[in-house]
Amino acid sequence: MYRNIEDFKKDWAYESEMTSKIFDKLTDASLGQRVTADGRTLGFLAWHIVVSLGMATEAGLPFQVPGDFSSQPLSRAADIRKSYEKSAAEMVASVERHWKDANLLEEVEMYGSTWTRGYALLAMVKHQTHHRGQMTVLMRQAGLVVPGAYGPAKEEWAAMGMEALP
Repeated sequence: MYRNIEDFKKDWAYESEMTSKIFDKLTDASLGQRVTADGRTLGFLAWHIVVSLGMATEAGLPFQVPGDFSSQPLSRAADIRKSYEKSAAEMVASVERHWKDANLLEEVEMYGSTWTRGYALLAMVKHQTHHRGQMTVLMRQAGLVVPGAYGPAKEEWAAMGMEALP
């Protein structure tokens, strides 16, 4: 749970940068990649991350989410990335503008439970990270290079002149 805005902003800066790195590697052709015939596509997961920034609005933060699950721009990876980057920046700007540290301790109804606003922000970050991990599997299946987030990816080890672990 976040107890102050600065801690959230520090985490969000890194996490949103890593999500943008992942989105930057997507291609229009890769958006239809699935693990199974009835599984979520890479494009669905990417758009899900974008619209899930709305978790902050559920916690009472005023800002505009770019759409909903039905408005997914499946055919354009660049559009998804741009929507994410714009919304991620607007969300953090709204936190800075509208919330103080004390607001993070306030309780709100979220998805049938009572959360603090600070926990809602943490859940949003973890939710994004969870789906970003799912995306990396689909990206490998689609033949895309996966950038490392919490350490080097296979290709990044090679670029450093080191052997990647098996």
